Amino acid sequence: MINKTRFIIKQAGQSLQVFSSRKVCKLCSVFIFLVVFCIFPGTTVVAQDTTSAAKAAAAAKEIHSPRKATIYALVLPGSGQIYNRKYWKVPIVYLGFGTMIYFIHKNNIYYKDIKEAYDYVAVTQKEIFPPTWINVFPYPEPPNDYAKKYTESQLKSGMDYYRRNLEVSYIFTGVWYLLTVVDAVVDAHFFDYDINSDLSLKVNPWIPAFDTRNAYGFSGGLNLSLRF
Repeated sequence: MINKTRFIIKQAGQSLQVFSSRKVCKLCSVFIFLVVFCIFPGTTVVAQDTTSAAKAAAAAKEIHSPRKATIYALVLPGSGQIYNRKYWKVPIVYLGFGTMIYFIHKNNIYYKDIKEAYDYVAVTQKEIFPPTWINVFPYPEPPNDYAKKYTESQLKSGMDYYRRNLEVSYIFTGVWYLLTVVDAVVDAHFFDYDINSDLSLKVNPWIPAFDTRNAYGFSGGLNLSLRF
């Protein structure tokens, strides 16, 4: 009887041990699952946050800066247009500067030549050189053909004309430089502006109600509707 009781107790202990082992295994499985669940979602969120931050930083870097366009255009004409990706405007910019430089060069040459001729006619020809039999003081030759062809008043008018043209050429060069800067700034401001391509203009006749008159008789008109 005692042996039988010991056997029953031993068998119950083994069953309890097996049950406890299974319970421990289940608890371990649940614990591992919770650990994995807590780690991986956190990693995913961190990765998503990192990706979002990187995208935000990239978007911030890609914002077009009118300030940079202004500095580039002031330092080197045409570089602001390159920054705005309006490459077709660069030849126009330098064509304008080339035209202005050409007029400055030509007007400067004409002004200097006519001024030399005017100084010769107005000053040199009016000086009295002492007569000498061995030609100690030779009479100066004209600096150019203008001194032979034109009078003093004509040379004075021509000198004033080309001096004025030279000054205007300098002014136009400065104006053209400022226009290139303004163009670069305006393009930079509108670089990221979304312009809708759906532009439409509707023209509808307007006719007043029947039997409606004014002091001058019947009236009418047009209704213009611009959509953009």
